[in-house]
Amino acid sequence: MDQTDPAIRDTMRLWLAPGLGPVRVQRLLDQFGSPGAVLGASSAQLQRVKGIGPGVASTLLDAAKDSDARVDEALEKIAKAGARVLIRGGQGYPELLAAIPSAPTLIIVRGALEPDGSDRYPAAIVGSRKCTPYGLEQSERFAGALARDGLTIVSGGARGIDSAAHRGALNAGGRTIVVLGCGVDVAYPPENETMFERIVGEGRGALISELPMGTPPNAENFPARNRIISGLSLGVLVIEAGLRSGALITARQAVEDQGREVLAVPGRVDSDASRGSLELIKNGEAALATEPADVIRALEPVGRHHHAGTHEARYVDPVRPAPDGPPPPPPPPSAGLSETQTRILQALVGEMTPDELGKASGLDAPALRAELTRLELSGRVKRQGSRLVRAGK
Repeated sequence: MDQTDPAIRDTMRLWLAPGLGPVRVQRLLDQFGSPGAVLGASSAQLQRVKGIGPGVASTLLDAAKDSDARVDEALEKIAKAGARVLIRGGQGYPELLAAIPSAPTLIIVRGALEPDGSDRYPAAIVGSRKCTPYGLEQSERFAGALARDGLTIVSGGARGIDSAAHRGALNAGGRTIVVLGCGVDVAYPPENETMFERIVGEGRGALISELPMGTPPNAENFPARNRIISGLSLGVLVIEAGLRSGALITARQAVEDQGREVLAVPGRVDSDASRGSLELIKNGEAALATEPADVIRALEPVGRHHHAGTHEARYVDPVRPAPDGPPPPPPPPSAGLSETQTRILQALVGEMTPDELGKASGLDAPALRAELTRLELSGRVKRQGSRLVRAGK
């Protein structure tokens, strides 16, 4: 991370200014074009922006001239923790997250976040902290299967369903992203510290927060954290959410504010732990998911848009109808393919079963399954019953 980068430093000045949130910051950026231009504006110019009164304008003027020491201190703490800053609109900031309303001005990342590579197809799994053994079992089951199929599992690192989802992804040899309601240098809950360090140390994913280093896990941090979980993901799977669960809020934000796909796993009809999940299904706010393949099918058209670069047109304004017509056509044969994916497509002649394709490509079953999922999500391969064909053939 280049601590002298003017874009990072100016963005951090805005981020550290009291009284500003992501909505106000985005309004300012829409008006002035860049963080530097915001910081160079006069009080009168700043007050022409909705939500910016004299007090906030004064805070911004102070941030423009007196914040170098605070920025230096914040950057030093981030670097000491082995973390880095990603700013909205800058290199490495996840495209999916940037498209949501009130996207974070910046995020702090510990570990390996690869939004254009291994983490291109993320799926969130959320649920209650106070879950049942059934909920834990299903969370690990779905997370493990989806991770084996090449999806990155996103969750909030909390006790219960979240922790089971991260464990399931790791135990399956997959990747996972933890979105924290505290600083990335704070282990919360403390019993997950070993798991968090494993994610970072083994390069199996990342810890992410929009909060300054050292921020404690205060209750007011978590509702805002939830929008990042869904914002990073193509879709959200709910497992055991009570009627007042934060997971239910995440699911409704995902549908109403972000236009994301939402699915829910059914639970016992007489269990308080599942009442929220069942309400989502009953009200048509979530699709029914009884097996991991349901999630893959729901995310396939979304993944094609994301791969083709048309995701923003579909989701950036959930009030506006999605573009008419079918999903975009498959991309050119060689564009954006890894060496392994090219090998699979070259081996896929006519209709083949996964076993036949494995033999033809020389890949073992786990590697083939993960790459096939990515090829399906990008619209290059499709299934016809139990067989696979190249899209468009």
